[in-house]
Amino acid sequence: MARFLVLWRRSPATWPKDPAEKSKLIRKTATEFINGNIKKGTIKEHGHFLDGNSGYTIWEVEATDLFRNQSVVWPYYEFEVHEIIQYEKSGKIL
Repeated sequence: MARFLVLWRRSPATWPKDPAEKSKLIRKTATEFINGNIKKGTIKEHGHFLDGNSGYTIWEVEATDLFRNQSVVWPYYEFEVHEIIQYEKSGKIL
């Protein structure tokens, strides 16, 4: 199982302007998507940066599963994905 650091940002072009729609989308992405994956164990850590529009998530999944999961909330979020090689493994390589 691979581990990924995903930096995410709300996409201003697709984020709803209507407050009721914003609230609905936040509930869907936070309560259903994030909490569901935390319960499944695929999200190990999730947090927000101080700007309120971006943050990070640490996933432990196969790459195809990460791609599938991100497609659920795209195009409302933009992602920067970095696979993590743990120090024990990278240290041996170096």
